[in-house]
Amino acid sequence: MLDRPLSVSSFSTFPEDDLRLYESRTPLAEMDESCCSTQLIDGDGVFNISGMENLMKAVKLAECGLSYAVVSIMGPQSSGKSTLLNHLFRTNFTEMDAFRGRSQTTKGIWLAKAADIEPCTLVMDLEGTDGRERGEDDTAFEKQSALFALAVSDIVLINMWCHDIGREQAANKPLLKTVFQVMMRLFCPRKTTLLFVIRDKTKTPLENLEPVLREDIQKIWDAVSKPQAHKDTPLSDFFNVEVVALSSYEEKEELFKEQVASLRQRFYHSISPGGLAGDRRGVVPASGFSFSAQQIWRVIKDNKDLDLPAHKIMVATVRCEEIANEKLAHVTADEDWQQLEEAVQHDAVPGFGRKLSSILDKCLSEYDMEAFYFDEGVRTAKRQQLESSLLQLVNPAYQSMLGHLRTKTLDAFKQAFDKALESGEGFAIAAQDCTQAFMAKFDKGCEDAAIQQAKWDPSKVQEKLRRDIETHISSVCATKLSELSTQYEGELTKALAEPVEALLDAASNDTWPAIRKLLQRETKAAISAYASALSSFELDQATLDKMLSKLEVYARNVVESKAKEEAGRVLIRMKDRFSMLFSRDADSMPRIWTGKEDIRAITKFARSESLKLLSVMAAIRLEDVSDNIEKTLSLALVDTTSSGAKARSMQSFDPLASNSWEEVPAEKTLITPVQCKSLWRQFNTETEYTVTQAISAQEAHKRNNNWLPPPWAIAAIAVLGFNEFMTLLRNPLYVAVIFVVFLVGKALWVQLDISGEFRNGALPGILSLSTKFLPTVMNILKKLADEGQRPAAPEPRRNPDHDSKSFRNGVHSNTTSVASSNITSSESEVECSSPSTQ
Repeated sequence: MLDRPLSVSSFSTFPEDDLRLYESRTPLAEMDESCCSTQLIDGDGVFNISGMENLMKAVKLAECGLSYAVVSIMGPQSSGKSTLLNHLFRTNFTEMDAFRGRSQTTKGIWLAKAADIEPCTLVMDLEGTDGRERGEDDTAFEKQSALFALAVSDIVLINMWCHDIGREQAANKPLLKTVFQVMMRLFCPRKTTLLFVIRDKTKTPLENLEPVLREDIQKIWDAVSKPQAHKDTPLSDFFNVEVVALSSYEEKEELFKEQVASLRQRFYHSISPGGLAGDRRGVVPASGFSFSAQQIWRVIKDNKDLDLPAHKIMVATVRCEEIANEKLAHVTADEDWQQLEEAVQHDAVPGFGRKLSSILDKCLSEYDMEAFYFDEGVRTAKRQQLESSLLQLVNPAYQSMLGHLRTKTLDAFKQAFDKALESGEGFAIAAQDCTQAFMAKFDKGCEDAAIQQAKWDPSKVQEKLRRDIETHISSVCATKLSELSTQYEGELTKALAEPVEALLDAASNDTWPAIRKLLQRETKAAISAYASALSSFELDQATLDKMLSKLEVYARNVVESKAKEEAGRVLIRMKDRFSMLFSRDADSMPRIWTGKEDIRAITKFARSESLKLLSVMAAIRLEDVSDNIEKTLSLALVDTTSSGAKARSMQSFDPLASNSWEEVPAEKTLITPVQCKSLWRQFNTETEYTVTQAISAQEAHKRNNNWLPPPWAIAAIAVLGFNEFMTLLRNPLYVAVIFVVFLVGKALWVQLDISGEFRNGALPGILSLSTKFLPTVMNILKKLADEGQRPAAPEPRRNPDHDSKSFRNGVHSNTTSVASSNITSSESEVECSSPSTQ
């Protein structure tokens, strides 16, 4: 690097050590002061990576694509190479100070951008050859820099003196030899333009100089050793040779400038067809130029053959991968993508596919634009990798979007399905319509969420949604069917339970036929209504038959359960029936045991009816099959007084000594014969007291209503009391006394209610009368005394007829009172006997 002052007018963005702006020692009016340059490779062969990157950013080389050209210059040291470049491209390379003598000015390789030339043109100033500073034997860097220039340049300027043309040992021969030798190490798919610039042109016309120069060039080419593959390859396959001549800069400066200006015109649009750099087959895209130059120099430094086509693939691979990584990182950090990703985590995003496709399309478009000029195969492969990475990045968001769509569609389906069912629509039709509508809605949502760059198939999520919908439909169907089943089972229970209970309580010969008829009628009605309700579910025939059969079985189970329940209370039912038939007459009036009733017959009838109830409860008879249960029970338990029963009782065989009935299956048996026998024994024991109470009540009634002595006693009284009777007839005073005693006795009878007191027995009656007798007598005497002390009132004229009628009324009243007392006594007897009977 030079230690001279630097101009930093345009270097605010670059480090001073990497990129420098030089002021030419030779004032050039045309030079662009904003032109920037950097030392690309120093004299020791170290590549300045940071300087290269900064220069690329300064000139925005990455945006040029393939629209750029690289020009380099070779030539002997101090041959005016930098001066030519500064005038030709308006660069600011350091020029030799002629007043200080001839010495090495440029060390290594310098790089600058040509000013005001389209397309973007990069100019490389190479260290001069044949310099005394490196010596005669140190030619390694010369060959390396020549190979580097040929590898990266489109146009190579060969700077040579006019007076060296035609000389065998002139300075141009070693240079050309070096160029041709290193060219053999390049596997280059394109031709490089060699522009020979003849400096300090003499009076000899160029038309005469050019053939000699070309002849010398051809001789050098032929003399260079070549690989076997290129033994016969002509020079024109490798190089496009051009020749120009310039006047002396020092002697004819103005003419020199005019000729340079004319030459400068040839570098405008140099990459166009027919231009100086028209062959663009092996060009590296501008964004990869820095990396490509680094790798080429590394290979050259390692002294390896440089395979430019393979190098081109390598550069394309690295650069396309870098571009892809940059775009991927850009998308990852993109604010729109981050907002979209965050939003889709919480809920479905309308226009998700369109928004995400736009982000991905922008990323891929930018990649295509930046990687457009690289190898197509590499570019396409890296694009596919980038696309795959992008899709892998956004796939979780896409899956979340589908998940939200599935959840929202399923929830909406449930609501719509419930509303359809509530409105009365048929289950199957509602399920089908809602399923089709919401699956179509989900498909539309999937289309909205679809990403253009991906061919993702949402069928798995779609199938999951369909399974979820079918599961919900199945669940609702099961619930609805269960509700229907429960409803009709409840109706059957209500229609059968109480009627069956009433029929079993009545317990007659028609009980089970009536139950069967009731069961058939109600089951048929329920099954018909149930089948009509199930028609909206469009069940298969097997399922429908199974459900109807289940309802029919349930109806039978209701009857059987009620029969079993009633069988468990059969003893209570039997006692209730016996009590009702025994204690009440045919008009359901309570019986009064007056002594005229045949208690034996009544007892037998009541027990026979109770036994009929037991026979009805003994087995379930839902099939129209006859059995001998009632007959067996009657013969074994009721008709035991008959001669046939006595004969059978003497036998060892007992028809009730069994756990099963003939012709009755075990599952239809409610009460086994042994249980019937035990129940009948308990029934007789518990009803015996009622019969005993009735007999006692009947005997008491007879005693209470029989006051006359026996006939023989009446005859004895008549015979033995004849004398007394005649005495009474002879003495009327006795009759009056007897009459008064009768009246007093009658009054005491009525007041003490003697008949009522003795209704409950003799001893209770005597005890009660003993406590009431004295107060009653005292009360009668008091009333008589009060009547005797009452002052005599003027007696009105009596009406004999009225007195007679009053007397008769008084007797009638007493008689009525006695009768009423008797009726009350009878009712009290019935009421007192009823609790004991029950």
